[in-house]
Amino acid sequence: MNVAKQLHQLQEIDLELESTEQALKQISSQLGESQPVVSTRAKLESEQQHLDDLKRQQHSAEWEIDDLTVKITTAEEKLYGGKMTNPKELADLQHDVDSLKARRNQLEDKTLEIMDQVELATASVAKVSSKFEALETEWHSQQQKLSAEMEQLKNKLSDLKQKRQPLSAEIDPQTLELYDDLKKQKGTAVAKIEQGICRGCSISLPISELQQARSGNPVRCSSCRRILFLA
Repeated sequence: MNVAKQLHQLQEIDLELESTEQALKQISSQLGESQPVVSTRAKLESEQQHLDDLKRQQHSAEWEIDDLTVKITTAEEKLYGGKMTNPKELADLQHDVDSLKARRNQLEDKTLEIMDQVELATASVAKVSSKFEALETEWHSQQQKLSAEMEQLKNKLSDLKQKRQPLSAEIDPQTLELYDDLKKQKGTAVAKIEQGICRGCSISLPISELQQARSGNPVRCSSCRRILFLA
């Protein structure tokens, strides 16, 4: 195999290596937590906390209503039991009963308001929870797919490196150094010749360069200085 062809084959492998490495980097950047999942989870936790707070307020109000009802019942039993005859004591007790009932009415109104808020908060939690579950399911599916793709790319990368090693070993070190230098400078070191044109710079080549390229030895384009390869 002539040197120019070897270098062209090496370049094809290197381009595929670069493409595979870039794909691996892209997949790696997509692995891990998803911002929509994280933000939706935080919102769900906040909504759930708000609902829990409302339920605690509701239960506290209901317990206080029950406690007031017991106190009112006890006070009314004394008030109407006939055992108390002192007008002032009866008047004070009636005032206490009225105050307890007024407080209970306030709490009952408050409880109704809280119950409405609980209903709205419950609906909001259900909505955000549904969204979160959908996002999380989609994220898990994507992560599994990306992990599988990454494994395939790692295997491909390993195969390409194994393929490159014996090919690069066949090339003269000085020529290989020239190839590496050109690749760093120009992105590609080897340019194919098609219809007498260097595909590296799209310039028509002199007859002398075409004739040298046919020999298979490394010949550089007089314009872009890439190594020419004639298939």
